[in-house]
Amino acid sequence: MMRFLLPLAVFIILVVFLGIGLTLNPRQVPSPLIDKPAPVFHLQQLYDSSKTLSSKDNLGKVWMLNVWASWCVACRDEHPVLVELSKLGIVPIYGLNYKDQRDTAMQWLRQYGNPYETSIVDADGKVGINYGVYGVPETYVIDKQGIIRYKHIGPVTVESLKEKILPLIKELKS
Repeated sequence: MMRFLLPLAVFIILVVFLGIGLTLNPRQVPSPLIDKPAPVFHLQQLYDSSKTLSSKDNLGKVWMLNVWASWCVACRDEHPVLVELSKLGIVPIYGLNYKDQRDTAMQWLRQYGNPYETSIVDADGKVGINYGVYGVPETYVIDKQGIIRYKHIGPVTVESLKEKILPLIKELKS
């Protein structure tokens, strides 16, 4: 009898964990960086490599960091949403061009529009690694003190802006 109980117990435990796993939303992967200081960076700007941008340059303002690449198909889906958001002037959006070719990235922005205050080049992906990027696009909302308050995995949509991102930005600005 005992010989059958152990495999049955293991099977039941596996079924329970599988059931729990199937109810989770893969886009809501918790980030260990939420409510922690944004990783420090100092990178060349995409359009002018003689200029740089540092994470400390944005202290004192609420801002978004959008990780994108010209080779990213999903980035093309979110891009019109970011372009429209940038026109509203609600929050500055900075681009982190991830593991991309500079010329191709600039051409991509000329073709699809440039929603970024500045886009910086992360050619080797080291800054992306520090931010916990495991796929593009990813977007971070960072507060006035340089603390990451939200991480959005996948394309930003009109719905995600209305339901989560814009209310959070409004709260952080007040």
